[in-house]
Amino acid sequence: MAGREYLIGSPRFIKSSGINLEPVAEKLSQLQGEGKTIMLLADGEQVVALLAVADLLREESRAAVAGLKNNGIDRVVMLTGDNQETARAIAGQAGVDEFRSELLPENKVEAVKQLLQQYGKVAMVGDGVNDAPALAVSTVGIAMGSAGTDAALETADIALMSDDLSRLTYTIALSRKTLRIIKQNVAFSLIIKAAILLLVIPGWLTLWLAVVGDMGTSLLVTLNGLRLLAARP
Repeated sequence: MAGREYLIGSPRFIKSSGINLEPVAEKLSQLQGEGKTIMLLADGEQVVALLAVADLLREESRAAVAGLKNNGIDRVVMLTGDNQETARAIAGQAGVDEFRSELLPENKVEAVKQLLQQYGKVAMVGDGVNDAPALAVSTVGIAMGSAGTDAALETADIALMSDDLSRLTYTIALSRKTLRIIKQNVAFSLIIKAAILLLVIPGWLTLWLAVVGDMGTSLLVTLNGLRLLAARP
C-alpha cells in the first residue's frame, strides 16, 4: 500500500521497534537452530515474512581448527555477529572450543581484550571492516587476503594471500621455523665473533683470518636462512 512503512532487520531490531515476535517465535527458533541467520519483514504491526540465509561452512574449516590445536593452540574461540543459536550450530560443526555471539565491532574488541587478560596472547583472524578494530588490539592480527577488506588488510600484521584456512597452520609452522633460524644465526654469529676475539688476545689473528671469519659468518647465516625456501604447506 502506498505510503505504508515496512521494517526489515534482525529479530532484535524488529523487537526493539515494539513488534510482537510471539507468532513467529517457534519458526524463528527452528531456523536459528539450523544455523541460519534470520531477517524479518514487518509492516509496523506484525511480522509478515521471514528471510533465512546461511553461510556454508568451508570444507576445510574443521580440519583447520584441528590443525591449530595439533600445533599447540590452546583454545579456538569464534567471535560472530550472528545470533546465539546460529553461532552454536556453526561452532559445533567447526569444532571450536568456545563461541561468542551477537557481537558488534566494539563487542569484538572487548572480547579480544578479555581473552588477552585470560591467556596473555591472542591471534585474531578476520576479513571484514567489523573485524578491523579487534585485529588492531590482538597480539597478532591475521587478515584473509583475497576476501579481506582494505581496512582489515591494513590493520592486520599478517595477510594470507588466499582464503584457504589451512594456511593458518602453515603460517604458524613457518613462523616458528623462522624464529628458530633467527636464534641459530645469532648464536652462530656470536660464537664466531667470540672465537675471533680469542685469537686477537695472543696475537694469532691475521688479516686474512679476520676477513674469512667475517665473510664466513655472513655466508653461514645467509645459507641457513635460505632453508626457509624449502618450507612447504
